[in-house]
Parts: sequence; C-alpha cells; structure tokens
Amino acid sequence: MGASRDPTLHVALIGAGRIGRIHADNLTRTPGAVLACVCDADPGAAATLAAQCHSVVAKVEEALADPAVDTLLIASSTDTHADLIEAGARAGKAVFCEKPLDLDLARARRCVEAAGSAGIVLRLGFNRRYDPSFARLKAELVAGAIGPLATLAITSRDPAPPPLEYVRRSGGLFRDMMIHDFDMARWLLGEEPAEVYARGTCFVDPAIAAAGDVDTAAVLLTTASGRMCQITNSRRCSFGYDQRIEAFGAAGMLRADNATATHVELASATGFTTEPALPFFLERYAEAYRRELLDFVRACAGESVELATAEDGVRALVLADAAQRSHETGRPVTVAAETGR
Repeated sequence: MGASRDPTLHVALIGAGRIGRIHADNLTRTPGAVLACVCDADPGAAATLAAQCHSVVAKVEEALADPAVDTLLIASSTDTHADLIEAGARAGKAVFCEKPLDLDLARARRCVEAAGSAGIVLRLGFNRRYDPSFARLKAELVAGAIGPLATLAITSRDPAPPPLEYVRRSGGLFRDMMIHDFDMARWLLGEEPAEVYARGTCFVDPAIAAAGDVDTAAVLLTTASGRMCQITNSRRCSFGYDQRIEAFGAAGMLRADNATATHVELASATGFTTEPALPFFLERYAEAYRRELLDFVRACAGESVELATAEDGVRALVLADAAQRSHETGRPVTVAAETGR
C-alpha cells in the first residue's frame, strides 16, 4: 500500500499588496495550509512579504510548474484574475481568487468553464459571508426567527474614495464596490433577484464623474416572489467604515450594526456616546478573512461550506452589469435568474 497523500494545502500566494499581506499572515496560522511561496510583479514587495512569513519568492510560472504547489491564492489586480484561474486549471491546482472573477462577464464565464472542465476547486473571496455578525443574521433567517423575509437593507460606505487612478480601472462602483453587496443580497434573500433598478450620482468628487463613474448609489433588487433588497453605497463616510444589514419579516427584524473597537458606551448630561466604527475593511473584516481561509481548506477536502463558488461570482457580476445598465438608462433591468444571463 502506498503512502497516503499529505492533505496540507501548499499555497502559492499571487499578489503581495494589502490583501495579499492579510492572506499571507493568515496562511501562517491556518491549520491544513502552508505558504509555499509569494509571487508578485514587484520582486521587492514579494521578497519583503516572503521574509516576513518565512517563505520564499517565486515567479508565477515557477509556482505553476512546481508539483509541490497544489493551490493558488490570487490576490493580484483584477485584470490578472481570469488568466491566472485558467493557468491554475491547466496546472490542476485548486484556486482561491479575490473578487471579482473579471470585469467582463463573458471573460468571467470562460475562466469558470475552464476551471469546471479541469475539475479543480475554484472559490471566490466574498469575505463578508464570514463576518460573525452577518453569519449569525443569516443563521437566524434560515431558522425562521423573523418569519418569511419581506425586505432587506444593506448599507456599505467607505471612509474615503480610492485614488483616481484606481477608479479609472476599477470597472465602476457597481462592479468594484457594490459587487460585495450583490453577493450578500443573493446569500440572504434565498432567491435570485429578478429585477434591478439603480441610481447613481457624484456627491464626493467631481473628478470621479469625469472618470465616468459614480461615488454614491442606491439599488433596489426585487425577486420573483416580491422580496425587496435596498443597497446603499457611498465612497465617503465621515464616521468610519459603515457596514450594516437589516432584515425585516412578518415576525420581527434582524439587524447587524457597525463594529467598533469596544462596546463601551458613555452616558453623560450631553447624551450617549460610543466609539466610532472601525476605520476600514482590513480591520472590520479581519476575522472574516481568517474564517473564509479555514473554509477554503475544508472546501478543498470536499466539505460543504458557505464560501462563494465560481457560479456565485458570475451571478454577482450579472447583477453588477444590470445595475450599471439601469443607472445608464434610468430604467429597471430584468434579470433572467435561472440562467444568470
């Protein structure tokens, strides 16, 4: 009888930017996974991160050809995702990819088909599913705590807009920022949105409008059964990283509020004061990033997990495209939920 295969994932991290650094740190503490190497277009960034995590630097081509590497964690720029997924599929390696699959829906579908044909595990980094508060809200919904869901409200506001150069290549607010909320809406609604109505404008920076994008938007999703989800986004929020969800049903309401550094509240003659919301996504979703990586290890072992699939990534992009069309035309857009087209 031959020796059993080592179940530990040997991960090549592609991308040494801020998301890559978060994943690298978590890989050093995740049972069932090791950071085999770090790849980045900037050799200096790769070397610095590899040294911090006691790993080594490799070129992407070397990682793909290395039989000891069985997994790719893609945390590089969006325009590299689809090509890297297809390369991973050809090499027979499991892939965890940060959102989105691609900015172009047809291209995203092609890379998903390549992964499916190769039979590899492909999962997406919609990390908000793993926020402890949002996960609890989902569990209570499924358990029927508020009866049948009627309306859902998702609020997502960044503390400040990204650099203008990022805005120009981001694919727009609906594909870059709100795509997280589209995934959360699908995950919580329990059925596919059938209609999308979007409105957007620029309140924050006229340069964003000049770049062809919006910095403030509201979207209404409606399902075939009549359930509604309202999503509100802004690139500016004076009180921190605003991340809230409210679910309303026949028997009550579920609400997940902003996370703060502590839950201490001061009461005085001037009123009640709490600490501000956490500053940005790295702090707000630190635990979510840890939990999703643990579930990716479980997914590679064949277990059922909440981690977004490749199809979830396609369907979120379908909604983002529909929202962009609705914003441009000023009309609702019908989504054929059964096909994702």
